[in-house]
Amino acid sequence: MKIQLLYITTKNREEAQHIATVLVGERLAACANIVESIRSIYRWKGETHNDPEALLLVKTREDRVADLIKRARELHSYECPCIVSLPISDGFAPFLNWVAEEVAAG
Repeated sequence: MKIQLLYITTKNREEAQHIATVLVGERLAACANIVESIRSIYRWKGETHNDPEALLLVKTREDRVADLIKRARELHSYECPCIVSLPISDGFAPFLNWVAEEVAAG
C-alpha cells in the first residue's frame, strides 16, 4: 500500500483545524499535522502577496488522494487553494501500515 503526504495551505489555524478534523473524521486521512504560522509570498491575479497562513500535512493512502483533495477543496475558503500530494518513498513501516489501516476504503 502506497502512502501519500498532502501539503495544504490554509488562511489560519482555525480553518486548518476544521479541514483536518473533517478529513480524519471521515477516514480520508489517518492524521494531519498543523503548522500554525507560515508566511506565503506569491503572485495572484497580477499582484504580489505576502500573507500569514497555516499549513496542513496530511497522511493518507494513494488510492484515497483524489477523494481527499475533492473534500479538502469543498471545505477550503480559497478560490484556488494549494493542495498537493507527494509520494512517501520510505519510512517507518509500522507507521506507514497504521496510516494504511486507518484510512477507510473508498
